[in-house]
Amino acid sequence: MADDKPKMQRIEGHKEERFLGSDVFSSDSRNLPPPNGSGTVREDARDIDIYHKCDVAVIGGGPAGCAAAWAAAKAGADVCLLERYNCLGGLSTGGLVMWIDRMTDWQGNHVIQGYARHFIDRMPPEGVAGPPREDWGSADPVKAGYWGQRTTAFHGIVQWAPTLDPERMKLNNQEMLLEAGVRIVFHAWAARPLVEDGKAKGAIFESKMGRHALMAKVVIDTTGDGDMFARAGAEYEDDIEEGDVHHSMNTGWVLGGVDMDRWIDWKVHHPDELRQFMERGREELGYFQTPYVSWRPDIALFLGPRQSGLSALDVDDQTEVEIRSHRLMEGHCQFFRRHAPGFENVYSLQSASQLGVRHTRRLAGVGKVLRSHWAESDPLPDEIGVSPSLSPKFPVVSVGYGSLVPRTLDGLLVGGRHISCDANSHGFMREIPQCWLTGQAAGVGAALAADQGVQPREVDVDAIRKVLRQQGAHLHDDDAVAAMRHSESVPAQ
Repeated sequence: MADDKPKMQRIEGHKEERFLGSDVFSSDSRNLPPPNGSGTVREDARDIDIYHKCDVAVIGGGPAGCAAAWAAAKAGADVCLLERYNCLGGLSTGGLVMWIDRMTDWQGNHVIQGYARHFIDRMPPEGVAGPPREDWGSADPVKAGYWGQRTTAFHGIVQWAPTLDPERMKLNNQEMLLEAGVRIVFHAWAARPLVEDGKAKGAIFESKMGRHALMAKVVIDTTGDGDMFARAGAEYEDDIEEGDVHHSMNTGWVLGGVDMDRWIDWKVHHPDELRQFMERGREELGYFQTPYVSWRPDIALFLGPRQSGLSALDVDDQTEVEIRSHRLMEGHCQFFRRHAPGFENVYSLQSASQLGVRHTRRLAGVGKVLRSHWAESDPLPDEIGVSPSLSPKFPVVSVGYGSLVPRTLDGLLVGGRHISCDANSHGFMREIPQCWLTGQAAGVGAALAADQGVQPREVDVDAIRKVLRQQGAHLHDDDAVAAMRHSESVPAQ
């Protein structure tokens, strides 16, 4: 395994330790030979049974899918969610990405709320690690220094970016959806969308029962990779920033029996020794990463060395990442036990059941989140959410409904990391809070479309905003949005 340490073209504002280019590794060395198949076989055509009919079908139970299903059900829709794994939460749970990115602006205002806030407020106190409310937005050097080592202070400012217990998140997602009346189907892999006359009608899925159809008035693609809209023929983009961390892959793991406070104290006060430690780790293991805090001081989180040059749409590449990562988990455990303060009694606790994927496809929507808009303080005329920006030099970022709507395909909306945005904006729009934000908006839009018997693109954005406010979402003032429509001559949809 080679450590090529490619230079990273960092997105402006991303200068935290977690985004160092030296944490991204590439290698041409493969553990398995290429497959030897050639030619084709013909699959028999057959009729399949309809499993269920509903107003809104949500495909994928990650953060965006959970928010979409909950929001649609809360808005009065009959909702069914298909999830290929045995739990909800996607990468936040099965992927062990338990560190939830920033939900506050640089002044400490809570701008990603709605489903996100309901979800975290329901978590048990012992399952949440993060700064108290009174510290959000603080630039106090002592507080920022402390929380900066615990992944919740950036650019010297304390943020609301907690770390959550993944097992309690699984249960929390599940119970919120069941209470809202969502029909959950685990162990169901959506194979392809059902499309008729340019309109999505549902999805074909595989399970232990065989092949079945789920029929719906509106489909929400929250697969994370755009599997449904891509297979339905919708346009998409897949360009990336070369050398950027945001298109790399990894498999995370957690180690138990550690003293993270001791580890943090050592690395902060012994930077020269830390550099030597890192060099030795790379020499011995090739791919190497230091840990993050978890929701407990005796459990260390490793998101896994980020590996570039591999595709999450290629099964052999996915397999390669898994093989490397499981070896690296054991290698890191042994290396840290021998050399790292606070890790003398460490043991392997759990590896992620889901591959850590950041980027595959992005929808080509009727609207788009653009890098050129970051500096603008005015809301978009079709705003359905507000995201924190990457740096204090930028205001909050307005997210438009058009970023969830395909250019031509009807009957379908998207939510999550594959919404319509440029490669730079994807660096933060893929994060878990932003997935909650766009998923919730897609759920409301789908519920209103199903109820009114119209296409998702025809739903009045003001009606979506009204329901989102009722569900606790944070939005810019309605008058400001109306003024933008008037100034840009963009009528309300």
